[in-house]
Order: sequence, then C-alpha cells, then structure tokens
Amino acid sequence: MNPYWIAGVAYLLGSIPFGVLIVKMRGGPDIREVGSGNTGAANVMRNAGVAAGILTLVLDAGKGYLAVWIADRASHGSIRWMAIAAAAAVIGHIFPVWLGFTGGKGVATGLGAFLPICREAILLAVVLWIIVVAFWRYSSLGSIVAMAALPVLVYFLYAPGHAPPEEVTLCTVATSLLVLWKHRINIQRLMEGTENRLTSRRRD
Repeated sequence: MNPYWIAGVAYLLGSIPFGVLIVKMRGGPDIREVGSGNTGAANVMRNAGVAAGILTLVLDAGKGYLAVWIADRASHGSIRWMAIAAAAAVIGHIFPVWLGFTGGKGVATGLGAFLPICREAILLAVVLWIIVVAFWRYSSLGSIVAMAALPVLVYFLYAPGHAPPEEVTLCTVATSLLVLWKHRINIQRLMEGTENRLTSRRRD
C-alpha cells in the first residue's frame, strides 16, 4: 500500500457509523434524531439499551485500532504513519462522509486508535474515565477528562525519559483538541447543570 493512502483508508474505517447501523438493525429510530443526537455509545445506550451501547463502544474503538494496525503493517512499522492514521480515523468518525460529515465525538475511536501507539497511556485514560463516571455519572465529563489527559499521558509514557516522536505528539494533541471541541456543548451543559447522566432508558 502506498503510505499516502493510509490516511484515506483510516478515514474511511473511522467513518463507519456503527451507532447508526446497530440501532437501525435493532429496528430502532435514527439515533441522530433521538436523545443528544450523537452517534456514539452513550446516546445509543440511553436510547437503545446497554447491549447496543456496549457493542457500539467496542466497534467504534475497534475501527480505530484496525486503522492503525493496517498503517503499521502497510508502512512497515512507521510510527509517523501510525499516528497519522490514528488522527485520520478520529476525523472520519467525527466527520463521516456517509452522514453528511456530521458524526460522533471520537472518544472511543480515539482511544482505540492510540492503543497500538501507547497502550499504557490509553489504559490510564480509560481508568480516568471510569473513575469520573463512577463518581459523577457523566459520560461526557469522563470523556473530556480522559481526552484532555491523553496528550500528557502519551508524552510521558510513550518512551519514559524521552520525548515521543514529533508526529505522535502533534497527532495526539490535534486529536485531543478536536474531541474537546466536539464536547463544547456538553461543557456548557455541565457548567449549567443540565447535562444528561449516564443511564439506560431501555432494558434489554
């Protein structure tokens, strides 16, 4: 594979709207028209049940991981192209061509995409998400904290004692900022006390 196609392949993988597809396959409505309108796992869980939400989470993370795995193989282990693929997969999830460039917020896809790049950083980010959600029951707050911490975690854990390659730092920071930008409305609602808590409205 020509390495310049890696970003395109990663984008297309990231753009697969699993949340929309899963809810439709279960006979539900367009997930973009209910709840928060987000295609991610939290909105799917609230409106289509726990099982659908978990499946969406796994597949969204999995497509990010697969995009970087392909980049790794196609570029013979080039961390530059792996980092670019990770960012491209998140961009695909947030701006999917199939949904008029209006998609999810990129958290699960981002965590899955950076897992092959720095496993330790992702594990700690997930722990942060779990702690925040366990205490405050806001999935969005957990996502904001985890993604805000991700560039710092990658910087210090990619190669302890050494700065990571520039491409890794740039792509991690860019991804984090993009995901945080997608959460701007959630941040406003959190400040106003009107944000939805993580609950499932439908039993499986």
